[in-house]
Amino acid sequence: MTTWMPQAPAPERVPAGASAEGDGIVIGAGPITIDVYIDFLCPFCKRFEEVAGPTLDRLVADGLVNIIYHPMAFLDRLSTNHYSSRASASSGCAADGGRFKEYAYALFANQPPEGGPGLTDEVLIDIGRSVGLAEPAFAQCVLGRVYLDWAAYVTFVASQRGVGATPTVTVDGVSVPANPRAITAAVAAIVS
Repeated sequence: MTTWMPQAPAPERVPAGASAEGDGIVIGAGPITIDVYIDFLCPFCKRFEEVAGPTLDRLVADGLVNIIYHPMAFLDRLSTNHYSSRASASSGCAADGGRFKEYAYALFANQPPEGGPGLTDEVLIDIGRSVGLAEPAFAQCVLGRVYLDWAAYVTFVASQRGVGATPTVTVDGVSVPANPRAITAAVAAIVS
């Protein structure tokens, strides 16, 4: 018996550096895959990046891992202007400019509070400029909301995988606590 399963809405295009499935941005080329599911409005995600970001960067620099960041739009309902979707889409524009990671850090550093308006598109563009995305193509991408359908796709695929909260972290497909010690231990167990 065949059961009907809803299909992910395929985006018109995916950002540069997207994973093979198109649902995240790949950083690094190591043999172990760490999937990180984030929402740029999520205060726990901001804290995760502040605490675990240096460890993740070191694991990438050491050639041990590749990280697939999945910028989701779970928290649109907690802003008055669909900030999670717009921030996720703008991160795709940053990936096209080769600055996804720097832009993600800057988005978290400038995170608006839940419950009110998120940052405007103009502020998202200014944040891009602050990390070296000064070319007109980045601003046009953000203002044109080129990757809004990609943000919806990333969120849909994550939900289909059972991701119900952010941040969520897996190491080679196995869920681990979203903290540097647990991630490092999971990577070390695979390497040894």
